[in-house]
Amino acid sequence: MKGKRRKFSSAFKAKVALEALKEKETLAELAQRFEVHAVMISKWKQEFLEKSAHVFDKEADQEEQVDPDRLYAKIGQLELENDFLKKSLKKLH
Repeated sequence: MKGKRRKFSSAFKAKVALEALKEKETLAELAQRFEVHAVMISKWKQEFLEKSAHVFDKEADQEEQVDPDRLYAKIGQLELENDFLKKSLKKLH
């Protein structure tokens, strides 16, 4: 019978990946210390390196975020304009 698959938090993976990047210990030593297979450490290290550039993309993320209050204000303004135009159209008929 197989055991349950262990799940690791992203914080734990980052910690292990950083330790692997420091190269103060071999993968075998890290694997023993963190009780994780060396192959997993290598994968986490590679993934960490690939995705590390996204840390500096905060400016792009902040520009893309939309202010909900501003959107609600715009919706309110458009509803008022729509109601005004409906009333004006009724007066013309």
